[in-house]
Amino acid sequence: MRKKLYRLRFELFFLSLMAILFSSLFFPTSFYIDQALPVLFIVNVIVGLVIFLHDKERSWITVGLLILVFGTYAFSLIYSQNDTVDYIKFGAFFVFYIIITLEVIKQVWKAKTVDKSVIFGLMSGYICLGLLAFFAFVSIELTTPNSFKGLPLDATFPQKASNLLYYSYVTLMTIGYGDITPTTGTAQKASILFAMIGQFYLVIITAVVIEKYIRHQKSK
Repeated sequence: MRKKLYRLRFELFFLSLMAILFSSLFFPTSFYIDQALPVLFIVNVIVGLVIFLHDKERSWITVGLLILVFGTYAFSLIYSQNDTVDYIKFGAFFVFYIIITLEVIKQVWKAKTVDKSVIFGLMSGYICLGLLAFFAFVSIELTTPNSFKGLPLDATFPQKASNLLYYSYVTLMTIGYGDITPTTGTAQKASILFAMIGQFYLVIITAVVIEKYIRHQKSK
């Protein structure tokens, strides 16, 4: 069972990431932001544990983060207006996605042959970079309010976060619609950084995977 799960680790992780990004198409906005999204993030962390099945040290770190997230989530159900709990939960997710992004990229980079699983890993790594951008932008907005122009006025923290999730991927893909723009120096530099990281990922990581795939096909 463990071996089968590990073989499907990238496929499962990719599906849970897609649920985070696109479940809003099937739920009312308020329900998605306040109820569905936190649960989907927790599910994604649980699925992410499968990626660490062969790395006990990082697996235990992830379990610890998951317990922290569960604890803060349960606490927030009782004390719904406690901002400190939300920040702790947010920080735990941020640390998890830093760890999981590096691990996914490492496993994809070290893959000797390119199969369907590696392709899903490649896509998962890119989506994780977008989530890292999201957590970075939310951190900036929390520490320096109004760092981004175009966010809804008088919006709650989850509503602002939902808009910054959209902005993160628009920035990572260098689309730049202009409906949300960084207004402070820190926000602008962070936007530049993640736009560059997105391009580096496509040019370097993706190119290496394609080169391995071509070489593998020629060796058959």
